[in-house]
Amino acid sequence: MPPADIHFEVNPSSGLPIYRQIVDQVLALSAGGLLKAGDLLPSVRQVAREAAVNPMTVSKAYSRLEAEGIVRRVRGQGMEILPPSQNGTLEQRQRQFRETIEPALHRARQLGLNQKQIREVISSLLQDKQS
Repeated sequence: MPPADIHFEVNPSSGLPIYRQIVDQVLALSAGGLLKAGDLLPSVRQVAREAAVNPMTVSKAYSRLEAEGIVRRVRGQGMEILPPSQNGTLEQRQRQFRETIEPALHRARQLGLNQKQIREVISSLLQDKQS
């Protein structure tokens, strides 16, 4: 199967290592069904070029995914998503999202944003991603 048409978004100033950001995104895409068993991840070079990061960083992320049993190396093709040992339930996916968003909400409060202002930012982001 050709590589999945996915693009990783990395934020060097997030405090989370870039390789971990890539790992977390692959896990989220798999749990959400956007990456399915048999899909191939983009090549290390492609991800490094698009995300403007060192190829060794991407390689480290892919190696971690392989060690966790999420992907396997297919000679001459790249990294293939493996079938999940168990599908993540909606509750599990919501919990994972909540763990991701809680630090951002904490930061918003530190910046002095109220609930209405936070909702406006989230609504704006959702609109941007639909375009």
